[in-house]
Amino acid sequence: MSFDRNKLPDAQDYYENTAELTLVGRGTWKTARCDFHGGSDSTRINTKSGAFVCMAGCGARGGDVLAYHMAVHGLSFIDAAKSLGCWLDDGKEQTRQKPSPIPARAMLEVVAHEVVIASLVAADLASGRAVSDTDRNRLLVAAGRIGRVAQEVRHVS
Repeated sequence: MSFDRNKLPDAQDYYENTAELTLVGRGTWKTARCDFHGGSDSTRINTKSGAFVCMAGCGARGGDVLAYHMAVHGLSFIDAAKSLGCWLDDGKEQTRQKPSPIPARAMLEVVAHEVVIASLVAADLASGRAVSDTDRNRLLVAAGRIGRVAQEVRHVS
């Protein structure tokens, strides 16, 4: 099994059709809604590389459509690559490698990002606003990631 970057979907096609985002603007970088915190026009998307970054400060960012697909759906690298059709069965048996430990700084960055998501949903609830299905799903992803970091910390300790 192997990953083939060349099989990734075209960035603009992915964002417009698969992610169902409306891309606005001229040039390579376009503006769209943020699926991570619900901002209407805060995400900038590079239609060539697939890179994305939320300019509103929720911390969502990544280098290609695979990173976006992983983040928005809460998928592992392999599961996201499979769903995008760029994980190929090359006939070789997949060997499991022990993952390298996550650096403490990276774990803190993950937790900080996910806590922002949780606090935004909590603020909406406190204001009496209903939580959308997108926000509910994103909150579940955030909780899962925080749980994984906590599990990693327990495993290392």
